[in-house]
Amino acid sequence: MTSQNQDYYSIFQQIQLQRVSNGQTDFILGDCQSAKKLLVILWPQLGDFDSLEYAWWLKRESQKLHDAGIVTRAIGIGDLASGQRFCEYTGFAETDLFVDPQAQLHSLLNLYPGLSLKIPNLSPTINAWLNLMLMCAGIGSPGTLTEVWRGYRGDRQAPQLLENEQIIHIKPLPAIQGSFFNRAGGSGFQRPFELATLRLRNMNEVLRNWTTYVPDSTYLTQRGATFLFNKQGNLLYEHKDRAILGFAADMSYPLSFLCN
Repeated sequence: MTSQNQDYYSIFQQIQLQRVSNGQTDFILGDCQSAKKLLVILWPQLGDFDSLEYAWWLKRESQKLHDAGIVTRAIGIGDLASGQRFCEYTGFAETDLFVDPQAQLHSLLNLYPGLSLKIPNLSPTINAWLNLMLMCAGIGSPGTLTEVWRGYRGDRQAPQLLENEQIIHIKPLPAIQGSFFNRAGGSGFQRPFELATLRLRNMNEVLRNWTTYVPDSTYLTQRGATFLFNKQGNLLYEHKDRAILGFAADMSYPLSFLCN
């Protein structure tokens, strides 16, 4: 085991944060001893595009993770109310989610804090919003615009995201059935506008509950990371996010690293 691998695992073993399921401060790896593999995810703000979309993929592939003996622990920026709302919306297990209100673990691991321009005479909150908007435009966030465009044009290398009979609700728009996207080019792959619709639903959820998801705007631009360990604590995979909508090396299938 390399020293870097040991550092990551050792850090996670020592970290205690508030667990969403019981509101208590627990060791984040305190009950993971029997896991064949351990997936540790650091999410940005729990109201961030990346956090919500990542959780959607985990729910979609939950049976595969279970069959492979993979235990997941996630740490998101927010408070207890943020975590509870996040789990209610995404279906992510409250027992598997910890909250870090001030992104201390992200800082400890030297994860990308995002664009950090500071305009004189503007409050930290306004500066954070300005930096976030610039990152959404691709500044200090490589690949973001390409990924946004992929959500609209579709992706034949990605799986179909919605079953034909599945219904998507985005208030105040009318309900959309999964088969609707077949009209844009067929089925069996990510159809045009399919991913963009899921992202619109996420955005609608967050904007309607903004103060719950983002109790502190200071960390709007902070990015996250993914670490996969085997039973011995050896690092099998890592990905440190460098952009909005860049939470995986392969955004066509973000969990593809679990198949390697």
